[in-house]
Amino acid sequence: MIKLVVSGIWICLVTLASVYFSLQMSSAHVDKEEKSDFFGGLDYVRTDIISIPAISGGEINGYFITRLVYTAEPDILRKLTVTPQVLITDELFTLLVGNRVIDLSRMDEFDLEAFKVLVRDGLNERLGQKVFHEVLIEQIEFLTKSEIRNNARRRKLPKSSEN
Repeated sequence: MIKLVVSGIWICLVTLASVYFSLQMSSAHVDKEEKSDFFGGLDYVRTDIISIPAISGGEINGYFITRLVYTAEPDILRKLTVTPQVLITDELFTLLVGNRVIDLSRMDEFDLEAFKVLVRDGLNERLGQKVFHEVLIEQIEFLTKSEIRNNARRRKLPKSSEN
């Protein structure tokens, strides 16, 4: 019985030591320069879900819904008096509603890469320096007014009760 307990403890110790050693060796192979180049010391700024109305001819035709993630310089973000969330939301409204750079009524022609570049460059231009490096799309949708109404009607319909 004692031999069984000792061999069990021995197996656990050898397993733990081998896992520890393999983790130490795998992290030792990554150069510090390579690691810092990859991460670059940037912060990820995640926006809340932003809903922007698509207005055409004085009417709302639908809603552009998005959630974005930005890579940005952390030192500069800390110095801003306005939060990045507010800047990002304002830039999206400026591009999509104010300047109408992108026509939301023709979503089949929507160029995602051009959209990401426009948002990033607009933010950097507003701040006067390169703060935002990359725009990543977490969620992007366009819902027409009829799709929204159909969803609302489905929720209001009474559920049939079983007898």
